[in-house]
Amino acid sequence: MRINDLKLPLDHNEDALRIAIVKKLGIAPEELLSFNIFKRSHDARKSSAIVLIYSVDVVLRDEQQVFQRLQGDRQIRSTPDMSYKFVADGRGNQNAKRPVVIGTGPCGLFAGLILAQMGFRPIILERGKAVRERTKDTWALWRGGKLNPESNVQFGEGGAGTFSDGKLYSQIKDPDYRGRKVLTEFVKAGAPEEIMYVAKPHIGTFRLVTMVENMRAQIQALGGEIRFGNKVDRIAVEGGQVRGLHMADGQQLDCDHVVLAVGHSSRDTFEMLFNQGIHVEAKPFSIGVRIEHPQSVIDLARFGKNAGHPLLGAADYSLVHHCGNGRSAYSFCMCPGGTVVAAASEPGRVVTNGMSQYSRNERNANSALVVGITPADYPGNALAGIEFQRHWESLAFVAGGSNYCAPAQLVGDFIAGRASSALGSALPSYTPGIKLTDLTGCLPEFAVIALREALPAFGKQIRGFDMNDALLTGVETRTSSPVRVTRGDDFQSINTRGLYPAGEGAGYAGGIFSAAIDGIKVAEALALDLVKSTGNEH
Repeated sequence: MRINDLKLPLDHNEDALRIAIVKKLGIAPEELLSFNIFKRSHDARKSSAIVLIYSVDVVLRDEQQVFQRLQGDRQIRSTPDMSYKFVADGRGNQNAKRPVVIGTGPCGLFAGLILAQMGFRPIILERGKAVRERTKDTWALWRGGKLNPESNVQFGEGGAGTFSDGKLYSQIKDPDYRGRKVLTEFVKAGAPEEIMYVAKPHIGTFRLVTMVENMRAQIQALGGEIRFGNKVDRIAVEGGQVRGLHMADGQQLDCDHVVLAVGHSSRDTFEMLFNQGIHVEAKPFSIGVRIEHPQSVIDLARFGKNAGHPLLGAADYSLVHHCGNGRSAYSFCMCPGGTVVAAASEPGRVVTNGMSQYSRNERNANSALVVGITPADYPGNALAGIEFQRHWESLAFVAGGSNYCAPAQLVGDFIAGRASSALGSALPSYTPGIKLTDLTGCLPEFAVIALREALPAFGKQIRGFDMNDALLTGVETRTSSPVRVTRGDDFQSINTRGLYPAGEGAGYAGGIFSAAIDGIKVAEALALDLVKSTGNEH
């Protein structure tokens, strides 16, 4: 039996939850045999009276009697079966061509893991390096301004999500509980068990590195294979069917089933697909900056006297404002107690992103502050959004000093339309460094107008958000993929059979969690296609 929406004070004692369950069900204490927390969240709308909200699964001495007595109570339901069920068995297909997954971000890793668990022995190709080698290359940019175009925040084992807050929640519908499978596998790979029940679970970069390695080991133990430094530069297609892959180093790989999980920054791959006639279309994304405040400012505004409480941790926020010019400005990828990071993947361009460690104990809070745009803002072919991104990233590179430092400006100066010359209380966390300037030259005019309007509006929702010395760092362009590799109901490309576009790069996810779930869906669809003629489905 599951009981939802049990509310308790923030500082309740150890027995309060058990007492609340007994009271809710109207039973004697000895009738409650056991319980475990399914989900815990908090309601901080009144910062002076924050409450914890629990969903709990309980085992009773006589569940049927309680169900009958409380029928119609919307807080009580049967505990659903959330176990993941494989959809196919590939052990009878050992002579068939092995499925191939391109990319080892969360989507590619989970597609590969599911295929391996089903017995299909997938081959996983990654253009970048293994996660620890890749980490060294990433630090070379952050500490020394040296960019490796094939090994950076965007490319390499673990994908872009490895250098992020490691957020594991999404608003997508998940009726088959694939998200539960994602969390279960992450815990098995080394994530803290609390991600199974906290409302907004996160992991952090350092833990993600070890988890990615453990997932790789599991795939290999199940017969899968991961090949690093393998960049695909052409897909062999015959009669509208995938027949193989050609690598940049001249290797060829025969295959009929390919999961394309390349991430949102694989611009050369999108160009390759477009030039080959594989259906690609432009899609909306967003552009803006990273905003930093002292974390204490956000904690106080959100939690009041309860700021710093261990069950609350570092405060987060989610903001949106519909602007007078018809645009929407909103916060995105909020990283409590985190840092702003260099996320460029191409020479001569500056891109920002955010990340946090598991502890979330750095001095600043940061988030993307972005404005939505559509293909109407960058008319042209399906790749016009990529050129739009490159244009503003190049301007940011020059404005930052042409050395991968980032241009930055204080909020008060940005609103007033003047360049910044000195920092305030929000000290920059971006490395290799920032250059104070005027950010308006690094953003489209409509985005500047929208953000100048949105900042004071956000300040009315979170006190101090528009403080004069909060810091803006530019530019944020990689909120999502600027293209969609269009697929049909069978998860295959609409004009190329055997090609399964997946995850954030293909335009079907927006973060670690939703990308991992999409990887599972695609693996299931591919597996069914592989075995439909063998009678091995179950």
